[in-house]
Order: sequence, then C-alpha cells, then structure tokens
Amino acid sequence: MIYSSIKCNTELPHYPQPIITAINYLKNNDFNKMEAGIYEIQGQDMYAQVFDKETKSAKELSPETHEKFLDVQFLANGKEKIGVTNLNKKYEIKEHIKERDLIFYKEVENETFIEMNVGDFCVFFPDDVHRPAVANGNSMNIRKVVIKISIDLIK
Repeated sequence: MIYSSIKCNTELPHYPQPIITAINYLKNNDFNKMEAGIYEIQGQDMYAQVFDKETKSAKELSPETHEKFLDVQFLANGKEKIGVTNLNKKYEIKEHIKERDLIFYKEVENETFIEMNVGDFCVFFPDDVHRPAVANGNSMNIRKVVIKISIDLIK
C-alpha cells in the first residue's frame, strides 16, 4: 500500500511507471468539473472511475480486495476514512464478483483507518484489504476517483 497526496512536490522515480502515470493523471485533471463515469487512460489496462458516493459507518461497508487490478483511490471532494489491513487467506469471503474483480470479506482483523483529505491517494495492491468510503465524522457525499491498473502492467 502507498499513501500520499498529489499536493506533495516530490519526484516519483521510485514508483513503477504505471503508478506514476496514474498520479500524473490525478494531478492534471479537475475531477469536480468532470461528469461521473469511466475515462480510459491506457485502454482497459488503466482507466479512471469518477463517481459520487455517500460515506457510511464501517459496519455498513465490506472490506474488499482485487485480483487483477491495483486501485489508486483518490479523494477529489469531501472527507473519508479508508480501512486497511493485510490479506489473510483465512478471511471468510462474503461475495466474489469475478466480472468486477471484487472480493468482499465478512470480517477482517487488525484494521487501521487512514483519514483521507482532498488530494490524498492510496494505492492498494492485491494483498491490501481496503474498506473505502467510511465516514470521517458525519456521513457526507464525496467525489472519488479510482484508477484501476492491471497488475500485468506492473509485472
């Protein structure tokens, strides 16, 4: 997992090129002026999902992982927390939606919550369990961008 902000003025040579491409895409677009939807960056291997979501309590949301894609989760507007923990193969699967590359878990252990502010992003790899859109205080509508990067681009 990587946690940072597009507001950091650092060079990114230590990240794999696809992650650098995703971060530069986040830096160079105003997502509050874009329509919700899917935007191709590198065809089906890398694309951005722009959407609005209401934050909820952690109990109302399921932790998740992905097998074929990395998530670069970016907060464009609002406040949220994202729960994170390591993947433990013994976690009981609640639902596996293969066509959406989503695995939801019933419960996880040792979850830590990251407070996301506008401009913050997290990169989640297939072994990073994450629970996005958790309310940071009161529930609110947020604008999120999730860039999906095929793991084949990282190998």
